[in-house]
Amino acid sequence: APVDEKNPQAVALGYVSDAAKADKAKYKQFVAGSHCGNCALFQGKATDAVGGCPLFAGKQVANKGWCSAWAKKA
Repeated sequence: APVDEKNPQAVALGYVSDAAKADKAKYKQFVAGSHCGNCALFQGKATDAVGGCPLFAGKQVANKGWCSAWAKKA
């Protein structure tokens, strides 16, 4: 199941299913071009539309999504 943006954990992390809608004023660490699909936490292939994330157990995040825990994939 996809992560609901209104889920308390999602709200706490500023998760959005479309990185273009990330609150760049609130999250100054936002990096242009960052999204779930190129995050170290994303559990899926870069080509997958959705994938798992350890921050949202049992849920799937959108590849093009974003949250404040984003960390560049090595």
